[in-house]
Amino acid sequence: MPELPEVEVVRSGLAPAVTGAMIAGVTVLDERALTRHPGPAAGFEARLTGRTVQAAGRRGKFLWLALEPEGDTSAPATEAVVGHLGMSGQLLLRPAGAAPERHERIRLDIHHPVHGELAIVFADQRTFGSLAIDELIPTPDAAPGGHGWGEASVPRQVSHIARDPLDPAFSDTRLRSLLARKDSAIKRVLLDQTVVSGVGNIYADEALWAARIHPETPAKALSTRAVNRLLAEIRAVLEKALAEGGTSFDAQYVNVNGQAGYFAHSLNAYGRTGQPCPRCGRPIVRVSFMNRSSHYCPRCQRMRMPRPLRAA
Repeated sequence: MPELPEVEVVRSGLAPAVTGAMIAGVTVLDERALTRHPGPAAGFEARLTGRTVQAAGRRGKFLWLALEPEGDTSAPATEAVVGHLGMSGQLLLRPAGAAPERHERIRLDIHHPVHGELAIVFADQRTFGSLAIDELIPTPDAAPGGHGWGEASVPRQVSHIARDPLDPAFSDTRLRSLLARKDSAIKRVLLDQTVVSGVGNIYADEALWAARIHPETPAKALSTRAVNRLLAEIRAVLEKALAEGGTSFDAQYVNVNGQAGYFAHSLNAYGRTGQPCPRCGRPIVRVSFMNRSSHYCPRCQRMRMPRPLRAA
C-alpha cells in the first residue's frame, strides 16, 4: 500500500496543475471507485462539473482537492474531493483527450489558466481506492489541515487520521505520552493511523532498524531517549524516500507522470530476508506480523521489556 512518501509525491505533482483549475467534465467509468462517496455516480459528476480547485492537500495517506464554494470564490472552501489510493490506486496527469489508461475508473477533465486543458485520471487495478466529495470541518487544534492546505480544516473522512511526523503541527510530546500508555508492540502502534499517520509497513521496518528497536518491543517500554531517536529516524527515512520519489516494487506506485520512485534501492531491512544487515552483517530475518511481515536484524534490534515493578 502506498505510504506517506508515495502519496506526497502524487500530491506535490498534482498541485501545480490543479490549483486554480476549473473542472470542465467528469466521467465515472466504474462506480466501485466511489465506495466512500455518499451518492450515485451521476451526482458525483454533476456536483464537480464547473467547480474550481483551490489547492491539493494531504494528511497521512489521504489527499484532497479543495473546491471553491459555488457562487462565492472569496469564501473559504467547504468541500473537497477526497482520494485514497488503497492498494494500487494511481492519480495520473494526462493531456486532454489522452487514450484511456488501463484500469481507469474516473476521469476529471480540467482547464487551467496557465497549463491549459488536462485530464486527471484515477486508475486502480484492485479497486480498493476511491474518490469522494466530502465536507471540510475545522481541525481541533486550529492548525492547517495538512500538507499543501493552509486552512484550519480537513475532510470529515480524514478527521480521525493523526498528523504525520513531517507535519509542522505534529506534537512530539503527544506521541511520547501516547506511547507511554500502550502495551502494544511499537510497530503495531506506528501502523495505527489514529496515533501517527503516513507510516506503513515499509517505513516502519526501516525506521525501527535505523533506531535499533525490535518491532515487538512494547511501546511503553521505550525510554524518552529511544522515542526521540525513533522519531528522528522516522523523519529521516520519510524525507529520504520523498527525495527519491518513494518506493516502487512494481508499476503500481508511480507519480502523476507514471514514473517510479527509487527508494527501494536504499532499503536496509524491509524485503531483505537472509541478506546481511548493512550495520553488523548478521542476516535480516522475516517474521509474520498482522497478516504482513516484519523485517529486522536480531543482533542490532534486541527486545527491550518494561522493568517489573518492585514489591511494596
